[in-house]
Amino acid sequence: MFMHNKRLMYTVRVAEPNPGLATLMLEQFGGPQGELAAAMRYFTQALGEEDAGRKDMLLDIATEELSHLEIIGSIVAMLNRGAKGRIAEAALEEADLYLSLNDRGESHTTSILYGGAPALVNSAGVPWTAAYVDSIGDPTCDLRSNIAAESRAKIVYERLINVTDDPGIKDALGFLMTREIAHQKSFEKALYAIEPNFPTGKLPGDPEFADKYFDMSQGDGNARGPWNEGEQWEYVEDRDAQAAVDGGDGGAVVKMKPAEAKPVMAFAERTASDPASNPITGADLGAGPGAGTMTAVE
Repeated sequence: MFMHNKRLMYTVRVAEPNPGLATLMLEQFGGPQGELAAAMRYFTQALGEEDAGRKDMLLDIATEELSHLEIIGSIVAMLNRGAKGRIAEAALEEADLYLSLNDRGESHTTSILYGGAPALVNSAGVPWTAAYVDSIGDPTCDLRSNIAAESRAKIVYERLINVTDDPGIKDALGFLMTREIAHQKSFEKALYAIEPNFPTGKLPGDPEFADKYFDMSQGDGNARGPWNEGEQWEYVEDRDAQAAVDGGDGGAVVKMKPAEAKPVMAFAERTASDPASNPITGADLGAGPGAGTMTAVE
């Protein structure tokens, strides 16, 4: 059961309306790294979690993310207060009102379609989607994804802090950014409380290939480091050794019953290309400057 406390988790103080900044703030309201995406990610993970401790943690953090959504949404609403009144009450002449819709980079969509209210879109106006929730149902995999999500959200908050000089907004964004760090720590602790936690899932990897590093981009700039050198790695740069690594011929075959193979062979025969043919095509007949070498037209 959820109950709403009318006091925000962190006080929002906005120095003055700024519709352009409000549009940027929507990134953390309805964007892929935003608070709603985080809340839904952790809430749905919690519902399917079998471990009581992780379930409680995920519900706690999911609920807190909703409170963060309320904070960022309140910031957007306060930044749009002036624009909301102007567009609703036609407070300016038509030409001035039209110009104000994109004042300081504000998206006209947020004014006309949403009336300046916080909308579940990102800063480019793309609607929020459940596709942002990338849970897969395995705790070691989902916890790693959660750690990465919190890291990405922190970076977005840093960038938002860097584009405003409003001290109240900087303060609130700093709080939200810091909570991303706290959540990342919780997820990391939960991950390493599972032993073993790598690799994800149940099935072990094939030892024949688990320690191989295939050097697939050879040439200038080829780099070595702990990701591909040392006792842990077998470095494979020979091109022949990178193909058909299973010992086969590297082909692709399928066994079919005669009744299945017959129509496939008939189709292949009917659609076969003649390598000796060089027909004159429409491109030859209509060729102009820059067409390159074409088939000679007799």
